[in-house]
Formats: sequence, structure tokens, C-alpha cells
Amino acid sequence: MVRRPVPRRAEPGPPPVAQHRPEHGHALVGPVAVHGARAGQTLAVRIDAITPATWGTTVAGGWPSVFNQRYGVQEQPVVHAWTLDPVTMTGRNQHGHAVALRPFMGVLGMPPAEPGRHSTIPPRPWGGNLDCRDLTAGSTLLLPIPVDDALFSVGDGHAAQGDGEVGGTAIECPMDEVTLTFDVRDDFPVTGPVARTPDAWLTLGVGASLDDATFTALESMLTLMQRLHGLSRADAVALASVAVDVRVTQIVNQSVGAHAVLRDDALRFPPAGSVGGRR
Repeated sequence: MVRRPVPRRAEPGPPPVAQHRPEHGHALVGPVAVHGARAGQTLAVRIDAITPATWGTTVAGGWPSVFNQRYGVQEQPVVHAWTLDPVTMTGRNQHGHAVALRPFMGVLGMPPAEPGRHSTIPPRPWGGNLDCRDLTAGSTLLLPIPVDDALFSVGDGHAAQGDGEVGGTAIECPMDEVTLTFDVRDDFPVTGPVARTPDAWLTLGVGASLDDATFTALESMLTLMQRLHGLSRADAVALASVAVDVRVTQIVNQSVGAHAVLRDDALRFPPAGSVGGRR
């Protein structure tokens, strides 16, 4: 496990629970066995509801890391203590800065097939610490199942985060409610995380570099476009160049992440059999 030294909070908060072990990584709910799930199938995780609690914390600087070294803040820790309003979906810190809340869970995933203890910090093809800000309520995350029974875990509540999570933490917060629905699918094979949000398809890639993560995400997106719309590979590449956005998911979790986004309003396909249609 990698432990990040955390500076003292700018304002007092609740003490850690008795089960807290700083060296153990993220606090997760799970593993949850999904009856009937088998390695090689696809787990569909529908995110039905996410309601944040009334406080959260953002930590920046103060520990050795590649990104803190580049920012020049290894010895300059700060803590922003946020008051969160789950009704108006707004947050305000002790300095008066205000943000709109967009709550999601940073960790959604399953363990590697290899036995043993596995760090919760790096994301993997089976999910985990994805830190994708688009996985809000109303989205469905599709993951390849690495082990029988899936053994799914969730945690790392975020009230708001920018793409990249550039300081290493979002507004980290407890959640008052997280409701998920699981389904096991044989008809939609995936090799990495794929998500359907209310208005887009997302494909996520992780890797040692942003190049690796980006091309993994794009490989998944091209395959998805071919499957959904009967495109040739070359047509998928051409249309992706016009309509698909590539975004940085996070750069701070050992393995970095990128995701490709195809919004519903970015590209319309002709009806099957119409002139110009390639099905």
C-alpha cells in the first residue's frame, strides 16, 4: 500500500472510526459476492443514487509525489474543509470558495484474479480507483469480471472533482446513501471499463502513461462504435476523430487514466438501409 501523509485538518472533523487503519488504503464496502457471476462475463453496475453527507475535505501538497514535486508543493500542505448541502448540491470551504456538487464514487471494481493483498490505489481493467467524475447517479458501469462471484467493492466518496484530480484528492466525503444494482451479462463483452451515462458512452483506459491509457480507451471506443453501429474499423476511426472527445480521468493514482466520450448529440447515424448508411 502507498500511504499519503495527510496534514492536520484546517478545521476539526469527526475522529476516525475504530476500524481505521491508515496503511490499509481506501475504506470500502465489500467485497460483495454477486450470485451467478463468473470470470469472463460482464458485470453491469447501475448507479441508482448517491447522496453526500454534509462535510468533506480536500488535501493538497505536503507529501512526496511526482505531481507535488512538479507543482512545488511537497512542503506546502493545505487542507480545505468543505460544508456540503445535499439539497442545493453546493459546497463551500472555509475560505468562501463555492462549487457545484456532482457526487460519485471513486472506487468501483473487483480484485485481480491473482490471490493475495492488492493495493486499492491504482485502477485496473476490472475497475477500482477509477476516479471518473462522470460516474454519477443514472450511469451504468460495465466491467469485465476477473473472478467468480465478482467480489465487488465500492468506496472513496467524492462530492466534486475536476477531470484529472490534479492535486491528488477531490472533495473526499462520506456518503449518506449509495444505491447500486448489479446485473451479469453474457451479451456485452468488454476488456476494460465502459460506461453508459444519461447522455453519452464512455470508455476508460488505464496505463503507465497517458499515451497508454488514451489508446486503451480509444481501442475500447472504436470496438464499441463498431459493435453498436456496424461500422468498419476505418469508418469508426474517421467518425471518432470528428465526434469523440478524449479526456484525462486522473493522473495521480500510480497508473493514470484517460477516457473517451461519445455524446449522444455529437453524432447521428442514418437509419438502416438509407442512402449513405454503412451498417
